[in-house]
Amino acid sequence: MKKLLVSFAAAALLCAPMAMAKTSAEVSAGAVKSAKHKAESKQVEVVQEAVDAVLLTQKVLTALDKKDVERAKKDLEKAIGKLEVVLAHKDAPALLPIDSSIVAVEYVGDLESIKSTLKLVKKLLADNKIQEARRLLGTLQSEIDIVTVNLPLVSYPQALKLAARYLHEGKTKEARDVLEMALGTLVQNEIVIPLPLLKAEALVTAASKIAKSDKEQALKHLEAAKEELKIAEALGYTSSSDVTYKALDEAIASIEKEIRGKNEAEKLFDELMKKLKEFKEKATKSLHEKKGE
Repeated sequence: MKKLLVSFAAAALLCAPMAMAKTSAEVSAGAVKSAKHKAESKQVEVVQEAVDAVLLTQKVLTALDKKDVERAKKDLEKAIGKLEVVLAHKDAPALLPIDSSIVAVEYVGDLESIKSTLKLVKKLLADNKIQEARRLLGTLQSEIDIVTVNLPLVSYPQALKLAARYLHEGKTKEARDVLEMALGTLVQNEIVIPLPLLKAEALVTAASKIAKSDKEQALKHLEAAKEELKIAEALGYTSSSDVTYKALDEAIASIEKEIRGKNEAEKLFDELMKKLKEFKEKATKSLHEKKGE
């Protein structure tokens, strides 16, 4: 009986790596979850004084709409005071975050569905059905967007002070114009991280770890990685890297061939992961635009 129990224990140990092996879908899901968590952990904290200054600016405009100039003056003084507190710090940043959000949109279709959607979009555009085409194009994204709205510390306080001067001179229209212009100088920064490239990188990494112990699953991971790269390309995620989608596909094909043969692909894996990391980092876009309130 003791020998039988030992045999069962040994069998369990031998099967453990296989039981722990993740499917390609699980690896991809884990990569997305990890990326979301990482983005949330690095989310920018808003500067409350800057938030208050913007809210007070909007209150000033509301007061002016109601012809309540005295109320407008008081709120404007408060807004200026809020920013003076920030300006008093010697290390005050040029841009003060007033809002920060993370939006993750994952495309769940395959390559063929992307091609079909693009074909339909082209037809709608040819028929001048612009809005229908726009809505369809909106579905063709798979990314994490980290969006931050910032108040420019260089110009915003000066605009408030100018508006205050106009109010004291009785020039309410000029004060309104300056305040509306100030709100229009808020800057939106957006970082776009393509999910298919994150998934491809995670799948290649997972394949590298089990290429010796589970050849079949490693090959499945690599096949899934190639599919994710095709999806990324079809969705229009471009990179400023010297590496191309074609080069990445060829590198994966070389590893697949090696795994099926002598299975000595460690160096090939290292080279591919380096290329993938560079490609992904340079495909992560940082966009800046003015955002009027």
